[in-house]
Amino acid sequence: MFPLQRGRRLRTNESIRSLVRETSLSPADFMFPMFIAEGENVKVEITSMPGIFRRSIDLTVEEIKELFALGIRAVNIYVKVSENLKDNTGLEAWNPKGLMQNAIRAIKTACPEMIVMPDVALDPYSVFGHDGIISNGEIENDSTVHALVKMAVSHAQAGADFVAPSDMMDGRVLRLREGLDTAGFQNVGIMSYSAKYASAFYGPFRDALDSAPVDAIDIPKDKKTYQMDYANRIEAIKEALWDVEEGADMVMVKPGIAYLDIVREVKNAVNVPVAVYQVSGEYAMIKAAAERGWLDHDNIMMEQLMCIKRAGASLISTYFAKEAAILLNK
Repeated sequence: MFPLQRGRRLRTNESIRSLVRETSLSPADFMFPMFIAEGENVKVEITSMPGIFRRSIDLTVEEIKELFALGIRAVNIYVKVSENLKDNTGLEAWNPKGLMQNAIRAIKTACPEMIVMPDVALDPYSVFGHDGIISNGEIENDSTVHALVKMAVSHAQAGADFVAPSDMMDGRVLRLREGLDTAGFQNVGIMSYSAKYASAFYGPFRDALDSAPVDAIDIPKDKKTYQMDYANRIEAIKEALWDVEEGADMVMVKPGIAYLDIVREVKNAVNVPVAVYQVSGEYAMIKAAAERGWLDHDNIMMEQLMCIKRAGASLISTYFAKEAAILLNK
C-alpha cells in the first residue's frame, strides 16, 4: 500500500517524460534582436556579446533569410546611429530615408512573412543617451511622446508589422495608437515594453549601440526616473494593464530570467500575449560561464528558455534564438 502515488512513474524514461511534458519550445516562440549598422558588407562582433554582431543592411537581410528558414518568425531591430546624427530632439528617428526605415523596407522586401518589430525609443538618436528629450535637467514626457509618434508612423510607412516602444514614457501607447490610426495604419500592432525595469543587465546592449547615458552635469545619470524600480511588483501589473487599456496588442516584461515572478503576475492579469526579453546581460553571463567550462552552454540555454516559457511567455526575445532554433530543429 505504500505509497499509492509514485511521481517517478512519469519520469521513467524520455518517452514518458516527453509524453507528459507541460511546456514545449519551438523556433516560432522566439524573436531575434538584431543590431544594424551603416555601410555595406559590415559585420562587427560585439565584444561583450559573443556571437552577436552589428550588421549592415545587406548582411542583415541574408541573416533574416537564415532565421526564417530555421522557423523564427519575428525580429526586433535596433540601429547604431552615427554620432553626427544625434541630437536632443530625435529628429533622425523619423527620417524616411534613415537607417531604421531603410532596414525595415529591405527586410520586408526580402522576406515579407518575417514579422518586423522596430524599437521605438530615442536613446540611439540622443546625444545624451536617454530615451527622451531633456529640458532643464529632466526627461520631458509629453514632448518625447510626440516625437515617438512621428517615429512610429515612419516605421509603419516603411513596412513595420508592429512598433515596439521601449521608452517607458507615460501615455505613449495611447498616443501611438491614435497616431498610427490617424495615419491609416490601423493594422500595425503595438508591442509595448510595459514592465521594463531599470536593470544592470543591459550593459552589453548599450555597448552594441553606444547608447549609455552620458556622464554630464545637469543630465540624469541613469534611467531610473522612467524605467521601473526592480523592487516593485504591483507597479508592473499596473503598467501592463494601463498599456492594454491604451491599445497595446502585446505587453513585454524586461529583463527575463530574474523577473519570472513578474512574468507570471502579468500573464495572470492581462488578456493579451506576454513577451519576455532575455536581455544582453543574461546572454553574456551564460556565454562567459560556458567559455570557462563552468556551465554546459546548450543545457543552460534551453533550461532558461523553457523556464521563461513556463512562466507565461507567449514570445521570447532572445539573443539565443538562432542557436536554440538550430538545436530544436535537430
